[in-house]
Amino acid sequence: MATYDERFPYTSELAMPVIGLEAEFKVFIDDVERTPEEVWRTPAAFVDRPLVRRTNKSLQLPTGGALYFDGGVIEVVTPVIEIAPQCTARAVRSLWEQIGFVRDQLDKWEAKTGKRVRLQAFSLHVNISFELARDERSHDRNVQKLAMLLINLLPVPIIVAGANRKSTGIGARPRRERIELTMDFTPDPGLMAAMVALVVGIAREAISWPSYRVEVLREHGIPALTGVKPGKHPTRNGWILRDFHFPRSPFTADIDDECWSASDRALLSLRQIAYETVMAFRDAIRRVSDPFSYRLLLSVMRGETPSLLDLDDRPAAYDDVGRSTRWGSVLPELENFAALMHDDDAATSPPRRRSADVDEKLAPPWSGEKPERRGRSRRSTERRGSPPSAPSQRLTRSAYEKVFLKLGEGRPLRIGKELLTPVKVKGWYHSIFRDVSGDERLLSIDQLLKYMGSWE
Repeated sequence: MATYDERFPYTSELAMPVIGLEAEFKVFIDDVERTPEEVWRTPAAFVDRPLVRRTNKSLQLPTGGALYFDGGVIEVVTPVIEIAPQCTARAVRSLWEQIGFVRDQLDKWEAKTGKRVRLQAFSLHVNISFELARDERSHDRNVQKLAMLLINLLPVPIIVAGANRKSTGIGARPRRERIELTMDFTPDPGLMAAMVALVVGIAREAISWPSYRVEVLREHGIPALTGVKPGKHPTRNGWILRDFHFPRSPFTADIDDECWSASDRALLSLRQIAYETVMAFRDAIRRVSDPFSYRLLLSVMRGETPSLLDLDDRPAAYDDVGRSTRWGSVLPELENFAALMHDDDAATSPPRRRSADVDEKLAPPWSGEKPERRGRSRRSTERRGSPPSAPSQRLTRSAYEKVFLKLGEGRPLRIGKELLTPVKVKGWYHSIFRDVSGDERLLSIDQLLKYMGSWE
């Protein structure tokens, strides 16, 4: 057990508000669905190198995140990433880096066994800090009320931005110090970055409101579907919306059909409701997103770039995630970014092309990555996306992300005269280190952040 060290007092919270992503995948071996525990027992069985442990069924990855076996699915999660400009792009990049590492390890297992492994997209979870001080909380302003507010506010924008013809639902779960929004996984990294920016921007703005009662949506002029009744989440506290909770299924409907009643107004289409909601929160969304994802989101909301619901069926990439699409590539069905050259604040007037955009198209966030990081992707044509036509500022790493990358590498840390080796990551706030005598130390991520220059 880790010993208490007065130099490193125990803390149960992070100093900065954060976000984090989780993705779950079903496993198919030679096209037969299997549970990962049944095939490998633990993740270490198909990973070809020793890694820092989290639990018996989870490992800390060298890409900064973690790999779990959880309830019959493979789950990958990002490290916590502090909320700041471009944090949503950082989180999505990190998620796809975890997926890429796992896919590489499965490819090696395939080569050894002669079996073929597919990861089928199942769900995406967006976790957002709820750090409201205790004295600021009330009966109408707590994380439970926030979950009910968001399950009424977010579904239509999420459906238009990232749902597909076979989507199953959207959930909002109140946790102790965070809110968790659940939805279907989106196999296009660019579209996922746009959708995560939408979710985080809107949720963070809503957290700042003085009341979380659903009625405040009307006060803010935000259209909300009528006739929608969220159901209790079947496994955890929280709320869920499936197709039968709506007057009709929004996943199979024409999203441009003006047949939806919203807030005692004239009938609107799902896209119109989503667009009005996004425009009401556009400043909040822009604060956490990168320019490419922000404009892509608006382009989808305007109908200039297709959403997944503009397609006749769910793309095949859902059934083989990591092999057909990786960070830096896009689904062929969605490869239409010409509309992103429009003025991004055109709320009521037709979009206008800016003269500067004619010479330099807006580049996606991955185009500014260092060459060696881009080079980690497969060289096969099915995985390589088209190189961007213009450079962009490199998407940097967040401070917390850098800490988890060091932990994932298992590097020793020198503090004073002690040389400490990470032996286990405990949750997302702490790590256990062992010194040369075998004694253990429990350090928080914030404490490790102070010693970033002390890693061996």
